[in-house]
Amino acid sequence: MTEIFDPEFFSSIARLTTPILLAALGGSICHRAGIFNIGLEGFILLGAFMAVLGSFFANSAFIGALTAVFGGLFLSIIFAEFHLRRKGDPIVISIAINILALGLSTYLLRSIFKVSGVFSHPEIEKIPHIQLPIIENVKILDLLINDQSILFYLSIVIVFILHYFLKYHKFGLWIRVVGENPEVLKSSGINPVRIKFLVLLLCGLLCGLAGAQLSISNVGLFVENMSAGRGWIAVVAVLLCGGRPIPLFLLIILFGLVDSLSLRIQGLGLPQQITELLPYIVCLAVLIIVSYKKLRTFSRIIY
Repeated sequence: MTEIFDPEFFSSIARLTTPILLAALGGSICHRAGIFNIGLEGFILLGAFMAVLGSFFANSAFIGALTAVFGGLFLSIIFAEFHLRRKGDPIVISIAINILALGLSTYLLRSIFKVSGVFSHPEIEKIPHIQLPIIENVKILDLLINDQSILFYLSIVIVFILHYFLKYHKFGLWIRVVGENPEVLKSSGINPVRIKFLVLLLCGLLCGLAGAQLSISNVGLFVENMSAGRGWIAVVAVLLCGGRPIPLFLLIILFGLVDSLSLRIQGLGLPQQITELLPYIVCLAVLIIVSYKKLRTFSRIIY
C-alpha cells in the first residue's frame, strides 16, 4: 500500500485534475447559457498543441499559454459562427470541432516540426511551479497542493469566482436567464446571441489554458491525440453537476484521484489496458448512480 499512496500519488492528483477542471469550468458556463458544447476534447487538444508551438518558438511559457488561449478562441469563434449565426446543431458542430482539432493538430505537427506521434524539445519552456512555504508544515496540504503549476492555483480561484459570478453578478444572471428563457433578455433590450458569444469565448479561453496545463506544465511535449478523453470526462462532470462550479470541482477531484490511482497500480503488475479503463469505469458508475436517483425523483413526482 505504501508503494501506491506515496507522496508522488498525492502530488499527481492536482496535476491530473487541473486540465479537466479548467475545461469543465468552461463547459459549465456553456451549460448554464443553454449551449450544449461537447467539443471540449477538441478545445483541449488544439490548446495543447498551440501551447507547445508558442513555447518552443518564443522560448516562453507565457507565450505558450497565450497561444493556447488563441487556439481555444479560434475554435470558439468557429462554434459561434455555425451555431449562433447559421443556427447549426451544437452536437454536430461539437463533433466536427473534435475531428477538426485532431486533424489540424496532427497536420501542423508533421508540417511544422517534421515529426509524427510525439514532439519534445529542450527549448520548450514549461510553466513554472510555485512553492508555498506557508503550508510546508501542514503535511497533507504540502503533499496535495505545494509545488504545483500556476494554472492549478488559478483554476482553484476560478472555481470560486465563477460560483460568485453565476450566483450574484448581473452578467452571471444574464447567462442563467439566456439558458432558461432568452426571450426575457430580449424583452429587456439585451441581445441573447451576444451573451452566448461571450460565453463561448470564455469557454475557449479556459479550455486553451487546460491544453497548456496538459502539454507545457509538467511534461513539455505534445503527443497526437494528447487530450485522450479528458474533454469527455469534463463534459460528463458538467452534465452531472448541472454546471455548478463547486460540485463540479469536488467531482473532478474524485476523477483525478482515480486517475492517479490507475497510474500507480500499474506497478502492481496489472495490464495497462485495464488500469487505463479505471477512470472511465468510475465516470460511468457515477453517471449511472446520478441518473438512477434523478429517475426515482422524477417517478415520485409523476405518481
